[in-house]
Amino acid sequence: MTLHETVGDGVATITMDNPPVNALGVADTYGLATLLDGYRGRSDVRAVVLTAKGRGFCAGVDIKEIQAVDADGGYLGLVEANRACAEAFRAVYECAVPVVAAVNGFCLGTGIGLVGNADVIVATEGADFGLPEVDNGALGAATHLMRLVPAHRARWMLYSCEPATAEELHDHGSVLRVVAAGDLATTAAEIAATIASKDSAVMRAAKASMNGIDPVDVRTSYRFEQGFTFELNLLGRGDEARSAFLRGERNPDAAAD
Repeated sequence: MTLHETVGDGVATITMDNPPVNALGVADTYGLATLLDGYRGRSDVRAVVLTAKGRGFCAGVDIKEIQAVDADGGYLGLVEANRACAEAFRAVYECAVPVVAAVNGFCLGTGIGLVGNADVIVATEGADFGLPEVDNGALGAATHLMRLVPAHRARWMLYSCEPATAEELHDHGSVLRVVAAGDLATTAAEIAATIASKDSAVMRAAKASMNGIDPVDVRTSYRFEQGFTFELNLLGRGDEARSAFLRGERNPDAAAD
C-alpha cells in the first residue's frame, strides 16, 4: 500500500491507499508507525489526520501476504504482521500530537486498533466498525474496541463478528461526528485545525497527560490478546481459518454447525 503524506498549516494528513479494501501489509504497517513517530521531532506538525481512499478505511491485515510468507509451514508472516500491528497501534497512541481518525465505509480488524487508539474520530454515515478476528482464527484489538463501545457490547461484537455502525458509536460518545461521505475530509480538517490552533507545547503536554491517566495499558493489553492468536496458530486453527477466508468460505467450525 502507498501511504500518502501531506503537511500544511500545522496538520499532517496520512492517507492509506491500497485498493480494493486497504488491507495493511507488514511493510506499510511499519511505515505508518515510522511516520507517526517522526512527528515528535517536527515543530511544523501540531495535529494529524489519518484517513483512507477508496471503499473503506481499513479491512485489517493482508491475509494473502501472511499465507504466502508462511506457505512453507513457518510462522514468520504471522509474527511480523502481529509485531507490525503492535507498532502501528502504539505509534497512534504515543504520537506526540493528537490524531484525528477519519473513517469511511468500514473499519475492521487492524482498523479498529488504529482508530481505537486515536484521539478524535469522525466517520461517514453508516460506516461499519467491527472485529472479524474470531472468524479468521485470531484474536486482537478488543483492547481498542473497548475504547469505542461498552464492555458487554464489545464482547458480543467479538464473539459474533457483527459490526456496529458509526451512528451507534456516536451514541456511545466515541465517534465525535457522523457526516455525509462528501463532508468527511472537510470535517476532519476542521477538527485538526482547531487542535493545531492551540499552543503546541501545551497540546503535546495535554496528549501526554491524557495517556498518563488512561485506566488501561493498551500496549500490554493488546500483546496479551496476541498471545492467544499464536496459541491458536500452533493448534492449527488460525491457518485453517485464514485459508478458508481466502477460499471465500466461512470458518470450518462455523460451517459445520
